[in-house]
Amino acid sequence: MTRNMPFDHPGLPLTRRELFRRGGLGFASIGLAGLLSDQGLLGTASAASAGGAVDQPVPPNFPAKAKRVIWIFINGGPSHVDTWDYKPALAKWDGKPMSDFDPSFSNNTGFFANAVGGLMKSPFEFKQHGQSGKWVSSLFPNLSRHVDKMAFLHSGFTESNNHSPALFMMQSGLPRMGFPCVGAWATYGLGAESDSLPAFVVMSDPKGRGLPKGHSLNWSAGFLPSVYQGTWLKPTGKPVDNLERPAGMSDAQQRRQLDLIQKLQGGQAERLDFEPELAARIKSFELAYRMQSTAPEALDVGAEPQHIRDLYGVDKPECDHFSRQCLVARRLLERGTRFVQIYSGGMDNQRSWDGHNDIFGNHTEFAGETDQPVAALLEDLEQRGMLEDTLVIWGGEFGRLPIAQKSAKPGRDHNPHAFTCWMAGGGVKGGISHGATDEVGYRAVKDRMHVNDLHATILHLLGINHEKLTYRYNGRDFRLTDVAGNVIREILA
Repeated sequence: MTRNMPFDHPGLPLTRRELFRRGGLGFASIGLAGLLSDQGLLGTASAASAGGAVDQPVPPNFPAKAKRVIWIFINGGPSHVDTWDYKPALAKWDGKPMSDFDPSFSNNTGFFANAVGGLMKSPFEFKQHGQSGKWVSSLFPNLSRHVDKMAFLHSGFTESNNHSPALFMMQSGLPRMGFPCVGAWATYGLGAESDSLPAFVVMSDPKGRGLPKGHSLNWSAGFLPSVYQGTWLKPTGKPVDNLERPAGMSDAQQRRQLDLIQKLQGGQAERLDFEPELAARIKSFELAYRMQSTAPEALDVGAEPQHIRDLYGVDKPECDHFSRQCLVARRLLERGTRFVQIYSGGMDNQRSWDGHNDIFGNHTEFAGETDQPVAALLEDLEQRGMLEDTLVIWGGEFGRLPIAQKSAKPGRDHNPHAFTCWMAGGGVKGGISHGATDEVGYRAVKDRMHVNDLHATILHLLGINHEKLTYRYNGRDFRLTDVAGNVIREILA
């Protein structure tokens, strides 16, 4: 009787049946690969599909306009009608019921049905700026000087009215946890430029528990290998825990220890199927080892000349923490980090742009923290010649309603039907506005932009075809844009 042993059983000869079976599968796979290649269905090369090496850059699908991304994430939902989307009709209709303007409006649109007031004009003055004549709120005296660098996307809409799912939607393209975020997809698709700094870095609010709803799930790698997850820099104390060399161990000893781990892992890989999580963990050891010498220098804002520190607003009480984070972001980008996210405001500490009450005081505070640092970032990148291939994004998880949320100092409730974000640099046209909301800013009505469209555009600027960047998980090919998404070509330079 012929034995039918497993194909990968070491040390045992193959039977004739096993030989023909294995060989047939191999030749069939070669043939299938050829057919798929001829039809353009093999998908894109990525750091993972190229062997799991996140520290090796992978050629893009086509010439990239942007090499790197920094996303200023406006946590809590900024009010588009009080920042970038000027609506003079709100002054005309001020105090009147929204139903007079839009009969389909329901008082249950937001979370506070008993506090629904009438339409509310913006408490901020709008003026035109730049050669483009862009209307900008008085919240941004510094950023208003850079409107001719920006492409404004005024017709965004999303699928959730609650912070957590809306955050997941904006980060991963789906309104639920467990999926890779856009930073993880970008580094999976392109790899890293540096082997001694993380490819994807996240910074957050330093005051209290200044994390967004969902915490690290917002920069998770989801089902991608964990090596693509964002590295969170702690806003106070040591930016990265346990980065120092173990006490009593020399550099040579630590190097020999890592080499031994690699050797043992290599031996396991020969006998067992490739384990991406194990490989990712070992790569994290290697990265941490190299970061011991590179990270302190990269994160040292004190190494910058005084005029640069002054430009960003370092040591100014109203914006010092965000100034330092923007300056650190620039230092990381020029040293090879590919994707940086900085969260303005948290949610755990109830300190964010979530202006349910006192929209004037809330937005004044947070714009004061971010206006000078972000404007300085744009100026600094431009004068270093980096803005042309660095994509800068400003935006949050949704917009806010044009009506008042009644209180002693009125605010605005959540609005998933309309939001504004802007992009600058990295292959984006400057001084343009794309899409539009209705007369009072309640709904996106012209050239509507879904979150999947935003993600498709970001990947396109990085040289990635969003339809081809996929990862097989649980028997299905997943992508950042799910089964949707169109590149917003009107804003491309």
